[in-house]
Amino acid sequence: MEWIEITADWDAERLRKVTARSETEQNDVDATVAAILADVKANGDAAVLAYNKKFDGCNCKDLRISEAEIEAALQEVGPEMVAILQEAADNIRVYHEEQIMKSWLKEFRPGVRLGTHITPIRRVGLYVPGGRAAYPSTVLMDAVPAKVAGVPSLVMISPPNKDGRINPYILAAAHVAGVDEMYRVGGAQGIAALAYGTETIRPVYKIVGPGNMYVATAKKQVFGTVGIDMIAGPSEVGVIADSSANPTWVAADLLAQAEHDPMAAVYLATPDKALAEQVVAEVERQMTGAPREEIMRSSVERWMRVFVTPDIETAVAVMNGIAPEHLELALDNPEIWLPKVENAGAIFMGHYTPEPVGDYFAGPNHTLPTSGTAAFSSPLGVYDYSKRSSILSYNKQALTAIAHKVEALAKAEGLYGHAASVAVRHSEEVTNEN
Repeated sequence: MEWIEITADWDAERLRKVTARSETEQNDVDATVAAILADVKANGDAAVLAYNKKFDGCNCKDLRISEAEIEAALQEVGPEMVAILQEAADNIRVYHEEQIMKSWLKEFRPGVRLGTHITPIRRVGLYVPGGRAAYPSTVLMDAVPAKVAGVPSLVMISPPNKDGRINPYILAAAHVAGVDEMYRVGGAQGIAALAYGTETIRPVYKIVGPGNMYVATAKKQVFGTVGIDMIAGPSEVGVIADSSANPTWVAADLLAQAEHDPMAAVYLATPDKALAEQVVAEVERQMTGAPREEIMRSSVERWMRVFVTPDIETAVAVMNGIAPEHLELALDNPEIWLPKVENAGAIFMGHYTPEPVGDYFAGPNHTLPTSGTAAFSSPLGVYDYSKRSSILSYNKQALTAIAHKVEALAKAEGLYGHAASVAVRHSEEVTNEN
């Protein structure tokens, strides 16, 4: 944990240094992942099954999850949990329906119609982690917007346990969300299977979903062969609080993120030093003896930052510099400060909107930009599962009117074939008129 006093002349570059997380292991990871990708590309199912055994202890021979396994998972989680998953899926669906983009075509000038043609990506792969914790919520967040966008072929992969089983809550969520195919494979080998295809798994056009460093690196390396949503890093939350905040609640919200991963980062910015001290004391009290104390403590000790600022405006500026994945405004009047927020994946307003509400139930997507990338990217949404094609339509008169201008621009670039493509139509039109 680090305390940082922010003064009027605070240094934004120093802020980057104190919030940056180490990537010293990345070179080794890059080489390991590249070898796995090449192996799966060359050897298909055989390589995937070998890595399942090596990394997950699973000696299974069948990669695809059967209907019987899905039905067994539904029975295991029970009808009450299925109903909760269904309600959460409905909330996510209703929210994401507001993001639907529609094709359009309009006349801009006489004889000139222009527009955009929207189509869903035909086949998408969802990666669902299965390591330290199972995330059925991630299944819903990644799959429901895809279905809203109209994706006709949705494929999920997730790492199996030693018995070849996938967590039943993940399977139940996939069923509720309408996933079309499910496979027991994780890690970089799973990303390779989705990108290149194997005898069992047909390749996809885009891969979405979070994962560990190996998964993130694999997504980065297959980008270009397929599309990806983002390179997701460890989770993070920032809280801006004033004297109206409850330190017990703020501490609980920080620990809710700290329990994700030893590399998870938690940030508090407040002008109230007494509140900050109370929050820090509460963090220690609440994580002592907690079920995931070891993970929480690693996160807090290494990656918790407490910023004591002159005022709330500076606290907001600090968080804009960090660009956190999640940003809580633990203030009585968050709406006043919302226009000042420039960089955040998701913004949680007021004392009664803790981040977990967004993780599970509210409706906005919880697959969010991390590690400062909220400064230039956005949450996963329907638009990530759609493609846009430009539409251009000229009639004879419209083309004739501008043909000489297009030809002039083409010749200026030395592209005489481009000019000829227009001229052949224009000259024919002139000849016909004469």
